[in-house]
Amino acid sequence: MKFYQLILVFAVLSILSLFVGVQDLSAMDLFHLTKEESQTLFFSRFPRLLSIIMAGMSLSICGLIMQQITRNKFVSPTTAGTMDWARLGVLISLLVFASASPLLKMSIAFIFSLAGNLLFMRILDRIKFNDTIYIPLVGLMLGSIVSSLATFIAYKYDLIQNLSSWLQGDFSLVVKGRYELLYLSIPLLIIAYLYADKFTVAGMGESFSINLGVKYKQIVNIGLVIVSLITSITILTVGMLPFLGLIIPNIVSIYRGDHLRKSLPHTALLGAVFVLACDILGRVIIFPYEISIGLMVGVIGSAIFLFMLIRRGRYA
Repeated sequence: MKFYQLILVFAVLSILSLFVGVQDLSAMDLFHLTKEESQTLFFSRFPRLLSIIMAGMSLSICGLIMQQITRNKFVSPTTAGTMDWARLGVLISLLVFASASPLLKMSIAFIFSLAGNLLFMRILDRIKFNDTIYIPLVGLMLGSIVSSLATFIAYKYDLIQNLSSWLQGDFSLVVKGRYELLYLSIPLLIIAYLYADKFTVAGMGESFSINLGVKYKQIVNIGLVIVSLITSITILTVGMLPFLGLIIPNIVSIYRGDHLRKSLPHTALLGAVFVLACDILGRVIIFPYEISIGLMVGVIGSAIFLFMLIRRGRYA
């Protein structure tokens, strides 16, 4: 798919997202907005649209970075357990700091997710697999252990409802004043673009990177920090969006190749388009009710993931 085609689809879905919802709002109403329509547009629809775009772009780039530094097409914040570690961090912040600010919660979630990523990379260094499918399975098992631990702690301290709020992504609660933390992901995406060539070299292996004068471990750590920060910000703001960072980079690599700098803009834009499409679909399937974005992305994303597993010889 050409980049201008992606931009066109992105523009159409963005406009459509502003006018799909329980509150009647059409393009013609923009010229004579009532007070209620104005509040709906600027306090709900625009924040929702911006949060969808930033979350879709950010998590897609996270998946691209993780796949590059691990040299495995099936690794992402979902299959590496990054999201589960971040969710555990949010739960711990609720226990230790009951009235913690969103920034403090994000910091604690970041520490846990970074620790989880480092542990995952250490396990990969210790255990070598010939089949690329086994590596994400290790991450999924590790994430399941962390998720079980978080659930146990939540039940023990009567926080299971709080934990459930981060179990599935949901944009229906995004309003002005509750999504601005996502803006922190923008400079992180810029840093990712600036380090794109080094991530590409690091994806060729440690010895190859060192021979080219690239500090392999430093670049890998920078990538893990970016992934951990973005994952923590997204989970704290809109919840978990499973498989997004897995399927989008794989789709882009089919027609753009594995050069990170060239594929990064396509990955970011396609991620935003995918989340926009899932969100709009979730709003209209059982209208006037709404299916959470986490469920929509999970169902569609898992179906695509299953297809890639079956056709792993082609995509690996």
